[in-house]
Amino acid sequence: MPHDPLPPDPFAGDPEDPSMALGDQDFEQEQQLGDEERAELLSDLADLAVYQALLEPRGIRGIVVDCADCGEAHYHDWELLRSSLEQLLNDGRMRPHEPAYEPNPGHYVSWEYCRGFADGVIETEDQHSR
Repeated sequence: MPHDPLPPDPFAGDPEDPSMALGDQDFEQEQQLGDEERAELLSDLADLAVYQALLEPRGIRGIVVDCADCGEAHYHDWELLRSSLEQLLNDGRMRPHEPAYEPNPGHYVSWEYCRGFADGVIETEDQHSR
């Protein structure tokens, strides 16, 4: 599924980057992903494509994640989540992004729901193909 990646950082490599004044911004020492983490991200991206193909036609706009840091639900549209995972895969980190504006919780499901839904579809197809 085609999508637009996040735009490049206009201050990448610029020693005068104004965001450095915010402190605690150690972008120069990006984390290298291990082989296992890389494989997990590739698997997540493949799963995400399946989940989107199955659920988007049913009106599901993306995935909701309960944030352990702030205790709130974060709503991620399919393309935003894909871009974030790809950025993590390519750069070893994710840039901050704007949260969904007044999302309708009924349009988002958990990763576990997606996995269960996909498993159910596969099981049903397997039973019909016998």
